[in-house]
Amino acid sequence: MFNFTPLLGAQSPKAASQSLLELDGGVKILVDVGWDEQFTASDLKALERHIPSLSIILLTHATTSHLGAFAHCCKNFPLFTQIPVYATTPVISLGRTLLQDIYSSTPLASTVIPPESLAESSYASGSSPTDSTLQVLLQPPTAEEIAHYFSLIHPLKYSQPHEPLPSAFSPPLNGLKITAYNAGHTLGGTIWHLQHGMESIVYAVDWNQVRENVLGGAAWLDASGGGAEVIEQLRKPTALVCSSRGAEKISLTGGRKRRDDLLLDTIRATVAKGGTVLIPTDTSARVLELAYLLEHAWRKEHLNNSSDSPFKSTKLYLASKNVGATMRYARSMLEWMDENIVKELEADEAAATNKKQHKRTDSKQVGNRENQSGGKTAGPFDFKHLRLLERKKQVEKIMSMKGAKVILASDASLEWGFSKEILQKIATHTTNLIILTGSRGKQGDASSNEGSLGNLLWSWYQERRDGVALEPGADGQNLEQVHTGGRELQVKYAERVALEGRELLAYQQYLATQRRLQTQIPMGNSATLETAADAVDDTSSTSSSSSEESDPERQGKALNTSAAVANFNRNKGGIDKETLGINILLRQPGVYDYDVRGKKGREQMFPFVSKRRRTDDFGDLIRPDEYLRAEERDEIDGHDMRDAASNKDNKLGQKRKWGDAGLQGEDGDPRSGVANKRRHQQSNSIDRNGLGNGNLVINGHYDPDLDEISEGSDSETDEGANGPSKVVIQTHSVEAHLKIAYVDFAGLHDQRSLSMLIPLIQPRKLILVGGDAPETEFLASECRQKLVSASSEDAEIIQNYVFTPINGQMVNASVDTNAWTVKLSSSLVKRLRWQNVRGLGVVTLMGHLAAMEVDEPQAADSSSKKRQKLHKEETEDSDVHEKPTEDKKQHLAPVLDVLPANMAAATRSVAQPLHVGDLRLADLRKILQSTGHTAEFRGEGTLLIDGLVAVRKTATGKLEVEGGGLGLPDYPARNLEGSFYAVKRKIYDGLAVIAGG
Repeated sequence: MFNFTPLLGAQSPKAASQSLLELDGGVKILVDVGWDEQFTASDLKALERHIPSLSIILLTHATTSHLGAFAHCCKNFPLFTQIPVYATTPVISLGRTLLQDIYSSTPLASTVIPPESLAESSYASGSSPTDSTLQVLLQPPTAEEIAHYFSLIHPLKYSQPHEPLPSAFSPPLNGLKITAYNAGHTLGGTIWHLQHGMESIVYAVDWNQVRENVLGGAAWLDASGGGAEVIEQLRKPTALVCSSRGAEKISLTGGRKRRDDLLLDTIRATVAKGGTVLIPTDTSARVLELAYLLEHAWRKEHLNNSSDSPFKSTKLYLASKNVGATMRYARSMLEWMDENIVKELEADEAAATNKKQHKRTDSKQVGNRENQSGGKTAGPFDFKHLRLLERKKQVEKIMSMKGAKVILASDASLEWGFSKEILQKIATHTTNLIILTGSRGKQGDASSNEGSLGNLLWSWYQERRDGVALEPGADGQNLEQVHTGGRELQVKYAERVALEGRELLAYQQYLATQRRLQTQIPMGNSATLETAADAVDDTSSTSSSSSEESDPERQGKALNTSAAVANFNRNKGGIDKETLGINILLRQPGVYDYDVRGKKGREQMFPFVSKRRRTDDFGDLIRPDEYLRAEERDEIDGHDMRDAASNKDNKLGQKRKWGDAGLQGEDGDPRSGVANKRRHQQSNSIDRNGLGNGNLVINGHYDPDLDEISEGSDSETDEGANGPSKVVIQTHSVEAHLKIAYVDFAGLHDQRSLSMLIPLIQPRKLILVGGDAPETEFLASECRQKLVSASSEDAEIIQNYVFTPINGQMVNASVDTNAWTVKLSSSLVKRLRWQNVRGLGVVTLMGHLAAMEVDEPQAADSSSKKRQKLHKEETEDSDVHEKPTEDKKQHLAPVLDVLPANMAAATRSVAQPLHVGDLRLADLRKILQSTGHTAEFRGEGTLLIDGLVAVRKTATGKLEVEGGGLGLPDYPARNLEGSFYAVKRKIYDGLAVIAGG
């Protein structure tokens, strides 16, 4: 059984992806936890209902549309962290930096509490209703919490089958195997193959078959076979889940080189006039491709002393709040990239080695001169010209500078990150340009509030209402840049504001209601929920007043306690010692004091439980995290995230460490001490690897411009409130005069890739998701025609094999089999002779099928045993000499037995040996060449041997051999049997022969 339900992303303009796969035995698999740039909590309602029944979770790409809601689900859905999650190592590392960047850039990522939920909580407590326009935010996960959530994900490698472990509330997985394959769209992007019984499912959403500068192509085709066949593991699945996004897109003539040249020519035309180019991009996936291309283009232009390229006087920047960690991870995961990146790194290392050897033979003066010039070679992601900007003041500083600039900035949606602020500053000048690197969703009305700025600019680019400017390119072709014509651009800014008065009371009532509902859930994570709610209440109480006397009754804590007491009276449970068992004398942020008067024993002292040292037969257990390299540590703002679990806020009943008191500054503000420590660690990081905030030192070269930029950045504090808060939207109108260009750097499949690969994959059933309705219907009609021409089945049956569900619609894509259960007799089982074919046991048999009486198995439950015992006692009491009723009942069943002697002689001549296996033409070519034959491919799917014999493979897998049986006189060693018989013999040797009869 296989049921598929798209939760998000099916026939929708939104790119968010969430899919639910249901297999036999109650196994439920969630693939992706995507979100869009609006961060709407209602999009996760369907996912929340399925969480208590999920078995495992799989993640495909480190993008917002595939894992944007992961941290939100871990923090706000109690059972979510108990579900095993699997992903590749780059998806884990880059996904961590992506979500940390999102939550530090926009308050909307915290999600707004629905107004109806606040109204229900106020009504239940008897308070006055709240304002329907109030947008109260949930508490966002901190950087430490996000790092902890991602540390729970199990890392996998490509092409390695893995048997996952189910969640605690999931049924057994019954031998489920998952295998990750390269998807090519992002670094570590995954095509999932799931094998469960007879179901072979391939989940391929957002993949790219074309090789790029950094990323290799998707792992569909077998390189050893000349790239004409799909690899065996992904071929002929029972169901293929494929994305339809880009089904109507025509690929660019010239491929990757033409695309790269088009981007560089577009930038060159703008910076030559002194303009600024803004390229909005993501912060974890496609930014690697863009950064690599621009950095190497700048290197090439600076090495050419004879050219007067405008790139030499143009500054290149990459602006994102967590881009330093992203690039650090990229430098440590070069083995996940295209093989050309590895070759480039090896060439740089070889050049550095030769330079070191050259230094030893030269004079000391020459060696000193080389040391001063910085002889270290730059790797693929050791940037010489690309400056990293991680703070708002750095961005404001470079925008105030004059001269041409090229800025890569997050995010592509222009809804969060530095790209929105940069767009507002450059929108008023006609010489500036914004380059869109991917198609966006449709924007109905330019004045509507729905959609993002990226969607609005994309609609302007498609309308071309104010004309198009044609700039000459390097190859003579014109470059299109669309005028905006002074249109009004509405730029919205979300600001976090602390709650006060009735708003704070309504928020605390909402927390009390949510805690009461969560304590009723039978789970083992209730203590974690209490602690999380207590931490929120601590922040609520401190944000509502600065002194203890201003709120002596602690209304938030009182509400939660009363709710817990009411729940305890009903359910006789749900109360812990932290809620009712301790009398709190003093309560301040992170400080607790307890009443120990009249206590005895260990209750006289501060509640502290010492941890025992874990040892084994060889001594103390070591912690592998303490021996990680510097680039492997998850450092955010100078903090080691590997120890995030031990650095949480002090909860009720936890002893504070002596080192925590040292975090406070001289003025008593705890944040000042953290800032000093952060500055100290930042200075150390700059000295250690030359990659501090602002990237002051780039590959050993000091940059004075960035030194000016970094002035005052240390004193920059986080904007907005840290406690319970609401979001206030402010809108700024900008008159847009800049130009808009488009270069496709999305790295997704196009019409040619889809139409070519889907018939080669030969799926039994096809499910299309991940695109809007027109794209899905177009691809569905194309696939139906392709599959009908490639299959021998009826066209009407093929029409029902292609599914185009909508969000929330379940489709049954189970494998169609005609299977019967037949019982083998014991005499026939003894005569079976098994053969091993590629790890599988294969046997052929011939027998006589007849209906025979067999014993019906009895149920082994307690009720049947009691009935049998009572029945036996009744028969013994009624008549001691009467024989009891037989327990075993017989019924007719099909049984396969040994053929009788009179039938065996007649069928022995009819039975023929069976050849089992799938011999590829590429393997046959290697075998024949190793034995002295000449074998080469001629045409498509035809292997020519010795110029006489042609071997073809049909669509059904059948091999056809044509040619003469005589050998050539130049090959005396093969004259005995001829080329024809030699080829047939090698074909038979490559197959397993199962005797018939």
